[in-house]
Amino acid sequence: MTYSIVARDPVTGHFGIAVASRFFAVGALVPHIRGRVGAVATQAFVNPTYGPDGLRLMDAGAPPEAIVPIFTGRDDGHPNRQFHLIDAQGRNAAFTGAACVDWAGHRLAEGVSVAGNMLEGPQVVEETLRAYQSAMDKPLAERLLIAMQAGEDAGGDKRGKQSACLVVYRDQDYAWLDIRADDNADPLLELRRLYAVAQERFLLVAETLATRETPHGLTDRSEIDARIARLEAERIARGEPTASHMVNK
Repeated sequence: MTYSIVARDPVTGHFGIAVASRFFAVGALVPHIRGRVGAVATQAFVNPTYGPDGLRLMDAGAPPEAIVPIFTGRDDGHPNRQFHLIDAQGRNAAFTGAACVDWAGHRLAEGVSVAGNMLEGPQVVEETLRAYQSAMDKPLAERLLIAMQAGEDAGGDKRGKQSACLVVYRDQDYAWLDIRADDNADPLLELRRLYAVAQERFLLVAETLATRETPHGLTDRSEIDARIARLEAERIARGEPTASHMVNK
């Protein structure tokens, strides 16, 4: 009972999923990503095995279109399922079961798909896709947040709001960004705040982490500490408070 967007950045090859629902902790079950492999969102009467199995199949070379009949063929509950996925080549596919609660449906476009169920209407999916495609000059995370807000403004989940998440993977097996609002009156607004907090320090530290290519990462903190201090000084000079709820001792 949700709507989500699954995307691959055409320039960087990075993957992202954003999802919102009037359901607790939607980010715990829906998004599944692996760097250099693909991304899967599984929802409606969710089958969580679709995520890891879809990634495993794509890693083995199966195109997304071929994965759809594999899942529906083995799962008697498939009329209640909804899922969409994309691989490292930008190929995507989606499935909306006939028993998904109205309004339910999906849209595919180059490098992106949007799917939802129990929505106010098809305009939720249409506006989410339109907003994403209109923001291609923005970073992927920003693009996904813009798209999800457009879907909410178009009606969103017809039951209301409760949780949302945003996950972005670059080319590693761990997330570059993974933020969630699990139980919030305005979860997309909370994601916006968390994304702002992440930009203050977390995403700078993320640039220092070990990767396949650099297994030791960046061990000299002086450069990154200087960048964090410089950004904080600029924020203070602009008169902007921190977006964080942190409490210092």
